[in-house]
Amino acid sequence: MPIKIPRQLPAWKILENEHVFVMDESRANMQDIRPLNIVILNLMPEKEKTETQLIRLLANTALQVNITLLYTSTYEAKNVSPNHLNQFYSTFSDISHRRYDGMIITGAPIEKLPFEDVKYWQELTEILEWTKTHVTSVLHICWGAQVALYYHYGIGKLPRESKIFGVFDHTVSDLNVPLVRGFDEMFLAPHSRHTNVDEQKLKSDDRLVVLAESEEAGPLLILSKDNKHVMITGHLEYDATTLMDEYQRDQANGLAIDLPVNYFPSNDPSRMPLNRWRSHGHLLFSNWLNYYVYQQTPYDWE
Repeated sequence: MPIKIPRQLPAWKILENEHVFVMDESRANMQDIRPLNIVILNLMPEKEKTETQLIRLLANTALQVNITLLYTSTYEAKNVSPNHLNQFYSTFSDISHRRYDGMIITGAPIEKLPFEDVKYWQELTEILEWTKTHVTSVLHICWGAQVALYYHYGIGKLPRESKIFGVFDHTVSDLNVPLVRGFDEMFLAPHSRHTNVDEQKLKSDDRLVVLAESEEAGPLLILSKDNKHVMITGHLEYDATTLMDEYQRDQANGLAIDLPVNYFPSNDPSRMPLNRWRSHGHLLFSNWLNYYVYQQTPYDWE
C-alpha cells in the first residue's frame, strides 16, 4: 500500500524510481480508509537522506500512511536549506494540538554531549512529555533511543574508548514477541556510535525487555513492556553506503576512524559494500506499524 508524501519532496523521485508506491494528497483523498498518521522528528543533519531511508521502510506495509516531518525550532539546522524546511517540515508548535498514531525520533551526531547540554534539550523534553498523551507508540533510533532510555527510564549512557562502527551479528531473545515476528534467530545490523547504553541498569529495569543484542555492539532492540516505546540503538534504516559515507567523511576531515567492522567486502574500502540487513529493517518497521501502531491506536482519537 502507498505512503502519502508531497510530490515535491526529494524522496518522491528516489522512491518512485525504486518502484515504492507513493501517492500525493489528491489520490490519497480518493481512498475511503483510515490512514495511519506518523510524525517523524528528524534530528539528523542530512535530513533528506534520513527522510528517504525512513519513508522507504514505512511504505512497505499494507496500510496507508500519512507522514508529518518535524524539526526543532530552537536549533538552526546547518546542512539543509531553509526552503526545504519551510516547504516540507513543521515545528512542534504547529502540531502539538494533534494526536498521532505513531512517531519516529531519529538519532543525532551529538552523543558525546551530556543530554542537558544539547541546545534543543528543553524543546525535546517537551516533545517527549507530549508523546505520553498524544502518540500511541514511539520508535526511537540510535541517540534517540538513548534519549528515551534517559528521559523515560532514568538509564544513562556510557562513553566508549573507541567508536562502535560496522555491521554486527545480533541474537533474538524471544521470537514470539510481535516486534521480531519473522526474524531469523541471528541477523545483521549496522552501528555507528561513541557511547553505550548502561546495560546493568537496562537489564535490571522490569519495565523494559531486550529483544536483540550483539556480543560486540550490545543491546540493539529494546521494547517497553507497555508497548509504548521501541528503542533501536543501531541503524536498520541505513542504506548500503551510509557507513562508507561516514568513513570517507571522517577521513576527509582528518579524524581518527577505523575501518567499519564486517562491512567492506574482504575489508577492502575500494569495494562497494552490500546491504545485508535490508530485509530485517523492512520487517521491523512493518511489525511496528502493524502490531504496535495500527492494532493499538484508536480509530477515532477524539
